[in-house]
Amino acid sequence: MDIDLSQFSQVFFEESIEGLAAMESELLKLDVDAPDPETINTIFRAAHSIKGGSATFGFMAVANYTHLLETLLDEIRDGRRRMTPDHVDMLLHSVDLLRGMIDSLMNKSEFNDPKLPQLEQRLAQALASNNAPETSQPEPAESSAAPVASDADSAIEDCWYIDFKAGFDIMRCGNDPLLMFAELEAKGEVQVSLLPPQFPAWDDFDPEGCYLHWQLKVITDAPQKSLQEVFEWVEDECEISYQRGCSTVTGEALQAADDTVDTQVGAISQAGAVSQAAVLGQSISQSTSQSVNQSQAATPIAGSSLPTATAVTPIEKAPQAQAAKQAASAKNAESSSIRVSTEKIDMLINMVGELVITQAMLGQIGQQEEINQESLLLLQQGLEQLASHTRDLQESVMQIRMLPISFAFNRFPRLVRDIGQQLGKKVELVLKGEDTELDKTVLEKIVDPMVHLVRNSLDHGLELPEARLARGKSETGTITLNAFHQGGCIVIEIVDDGAGLNTEKILMKARQKGLVGPDEELPEESIHQLIFKPGFSTADTVSDLSGRGVGMDVVKRNIHELNGTIELRSEAGKGSRFTIRLPLTLAILDGQLIRIGKHIYVVPLVSIYESLQVPSNRINKLSDGHELIRLRDEYLPVIKVFREFNHDADAKEIKDGLVMVVDNNNEKTGLLVDELLAQQQVVIKSLEDNYTRIPGISGATILGDGTVALIIDVAGLVNLAGISNSKEHAA
Repeated sequence: MDIDLSQFSQVFFEESIEGLAAMESELLKLDVDAPDPETINTIFRAAHSIKGGSATFGFMAVANYTHLLETLLDEIRDGRRRMTPDHVDMLLHSVDLLRGMIDSLMNKSEFNDPKLPQLEQRLAQALASNNAPETSQPEPAESSAAPVASDADSAIEDCWYIDFKAGFDIMRCGNDPLLMFAELEAKGEVQVSLLPPQFPAWDDFDPEGCYLHWQLKVITDAPQKSLQEVFEWVEDECEISYQRGCSTVTGEALQAADDTVDTQVGAISQAGAVSQAAVLGQSISQSTSQSVNQSQAATPIAGSSLPTATAVTPIEKAPQAQAAKQAASAKNAESSSIRVSTEKIDMLINMVGELVITQAMLGQIGQQEEINQESLLLLQQGLEQLASHTRDLQESVMQIRMLPISFAFNRFPRLVRDIGQQLGKKVELVLKGEDTELDKTVLEKIVDPMVHLVRNSLDHGLELPEARLARGKSETGTITLNAFHQGGCIVIEIVDDGAGLNTEKILMKARQKGLVGPDEELPEESIHQLIFKPGFSTADTVSDLSGRGVGMDVVKRNIHELNGTIELRSEAGKGSRFTIRLPLTLAILDGQLIRIGKHIYVVPLVSIYESLQVPSNRINKLSDGHELIRLRDEYLPVIKVFREFNHDADAKEIKDGLVMVVDNNNEKTGLLVDELLAQQQVVIKSLEDNYTRIPGISGATILGDGTVALIIDVAGLVNLAGISNSKEHAA
């Protein structure tokens, strides 16, 4: 029976991404001078799992490359090779490369990265080099000076005999014995004997089945556990036994086995078909009958010159079918699924159970022929319970989407390390509040803005070590990422102890670009806000990190699209602090209901500063028709919402209605409304999915009475009204 593995490939992708993240995390905290054995084992296990899984699914490019990594890590953990900074660098670059290979497999695209052959060559050279740990060696004795022999006189304590009878479906599942034998060659000298296969009658012969049986001799000082790890992916479906101190397989035995295979293959070939498994067995016998020195073991793998199986697995036969089955989940593993703890699932089941009980109680009341005072009391209690259970159920469902922000924080140690090395800066990264949870969608969308802010702190904020020492600071700069809950929102802080913003340079660049008048004076806080202007940059040269003026405006726009805000505080010589405030979820919004004529709208609470009535003496009209209000020595533009949305309204003049002061990209703007209604949580429905995009509107919701209320997008409404910022108006 054919086994369709494509249905499980998405799980492999997700586990591989997690394994690569674990490898990267352990490599970054690894002490090269005194590596922790458990850390090395964790890295090895991640590489080994990816190799075994990729071979199972037929992703041989990934399997072959991770085999190189596994070989290097195995030698390091067994103490046969000393860990070096170059090894860490190669392994980190390999993690990046494997991420790209996995991503290409997920998206059904071709992977072409020129770094692949370069890294393969580096790994092969590293494996071929003699880099044993420094130990006190005794005087060489005559008995140990001779090389390990490959005949019957080999030392018994350095030899293992392995009897390996392949499972019938081993090739069908994508497990290639060649890779296993090549892995054994990395542990010592290997001799392979193919025993006479037991082929069935012609009518029962399966060309995709495996009927092969090998005996292997491995001359090595590696323990049995190390050898068992080579076969652990197939040990359940194969017959494997290990014996120490076996006799050497002779060349005559190998030739006899080959002759037997040739005879049986010839018989099948004359009948009209050649077993792929038999051909594979013959190629293995011919290619491994000569022993391979351990220092040469990695070379054929890196050069991709190892003999490969001629058997074609079902996955390789039908890539179109596999692609069709995975088309819905091919975008990426991070956005397609989420892992939920059993505790959260149990809580959800309990809530559903409570709802069923309440429904049964209400159903019994509805079946009564007469409704008396007692029945009405029970009905009221049932409705209250229903409301409570519904609220608890909503919270439980929302908890399923909540993930700790550590999923985002975990990528920054690598980023800080690489950019710090590139810039020649010493940096310490401090992570706080890693267990703070937020919605998965918000988490995924906030990562890119955070990456840009951290890169900015590394490039523009932190000084070079000599400059920090000259200012009386530690030569190692500090970047702190902190997350915590506050007032129904999540707050993320990116803090550095660098030089802070150079207000003079920012103001000079702004005047050169025409963003500020030649004689215009601005307070320090307003100067800092200029870095969020499109196209603004203070970098003197363009590099791959900064200088093109594309970034901070995008960061601000992306955060506002999440209904969030960003604040900046900077002090010269002491550093900068970026504070991001975001809703916990994008599915539910805390909103203020407002009325404009007969229409109800929702304004996000996070965007509202205050609401007030404005007297006539604080209203100024401009020549272009716009109006300003004076509020505590600030001049704020006011948008008449009814005019922008083509409504009739009770209050057509500012003095007759209410002005709601809202945040527009850290600028205050007023919205003229007729009346403030209730504050409540609303479930956001996408207009783009259900209708079309409308300027000034970010979504819709359904109110308790069944009517639809539109949710106002403050930034979009300001753009729709053609309002510029208040300082330009005041000027």
